[in-house]
Amino acid sequence: MAEKKNYYDVLGVSKTASQDEIKSAYRKLAKQYHPDFHPGDAAAAEKFKEINEANEVLSDEGKRKQYDYELEHPGMGGNPFGGGFSGGFSGSGFSGFEDIFNSMFGGGFGGGPRAAATPRGADIRQTINLSFLDAIKGCSKTVSYTRNQPCAACSGTGARGGTAFQKCPRCGGSGKVKYQQDTIFGRTIQVGVCPDCNGLGKKILDKCPDCKGKGFVRGDTTFTVNIPAGVDSDSSLIKRGYGQAAGGGGESGDLYIYFRIEPHKMLRREDRDLYVTVPISYRTAVLGGKIKVPGIDNALELTIPEGTASGTKFTLRGRGVKTVNGTGNLYVTVEIDIPSRLSREQAKKLQDYEDSVPLRSCDNMTKYANNLSAVYGEKVEKQ
Repeated sequence: MAEKKNYYDVLGVSKTASQDEIKSAYRKLAKQYHPDFHPGDAAAAEKFKEINEANEVLSDEGKRKQYDYELEHPGMGGNPFGGGFSGGFSGSGFSGFEDIFNSMFGGGFGGGPRAAATPRGADIRQTINLSFLDAIKGCSKTVSYTRNQPCAACSGTGARGGTAFQKCPRCGGSGKVKYQQDTIFGRTIQVGVCPDCNGLGKKILDKCPDCKGKGFVRGDTTFTVNIPAGVDSDSSLIKRGYGQAAGGGGESGDLYIYFRIEPHKMLRREDRDLYVTVPISYRTAVLGGKIKVPGIDNALELTIPEGTASGTKFTLRGRGVKTVNGTGNLYVTVEIDIPSRLSREQAKKLQDYEDSVPLRSCDNMTKYANNLSAVYGEKVEKQ
């Protein structure tokens, strides 16, 4: 039996990690392995899927409790917390012991042959382009792609009318057969896939004319997906059963939807927070005033106090991105816009102003002059 994945190791966090730590680790890894940055890289795509699988379990307290129990009691199965989840491991009771007994004797605890494991179709990944505002405010998008769809005529069984098949007489419907082998250590019994039904546990008597017995047909799938407000480039949506059809009555894979978000002309986003740098005049920095800054829906008014230094950051609380986990802030950094050219008259006026302002009235200059004098013995009048 395969060893259970350690989702904590997958995300690189401890077993006692908080939800914020799990979220932060997931976002970092999702950005690192996102398919958009590794086109055609199967290993990166598989790693990205594993990261999403781990986050789906650990970010849900109920699923996480059950997973922790399964991790501490390998092979015991069961769910002492009630419910279940599709986090990649079985929640059925004593599943580990059943696998061991089946591998040895070809059957489960019930005494009869174990039912064949139905195949599962491959997952599909689709990327949707979103504008900056669509990602923040939410929207609806039409998704259209081509895939193997379950055959409607035979309900995906591959048999005419969905019923023209019988239990495989060789394996009795288990999909497995036992092989006896004599070795120097004695006689051993091994279990393998039934060659007559390829592990499906059934044989088609009359193939479906629409899919020629495959159980699926090639076709276009189109639907509308509602994208919630606040999605980011590391967010994803899962549409269960919208992946490739498996055929043979098996379960279809899932559709994973990822987002490629266009940058905003002025705003920069980090999680729920927005950032912008705004130029202000020297006069506004010295005397103060009101300026306009970009917001999500419209320009916002920000009051600049007197004596504001270049690089000062202001916080507009609740003006960031609204998500199910809360609303972020808008952080505005102001930079003094220094004119690149001055006329002779303007330069003279500036010099007259500079001469009229005593050094002691400039806090930063005074501190700088005192430090320079203390370290080097240099006296600074004006610079």
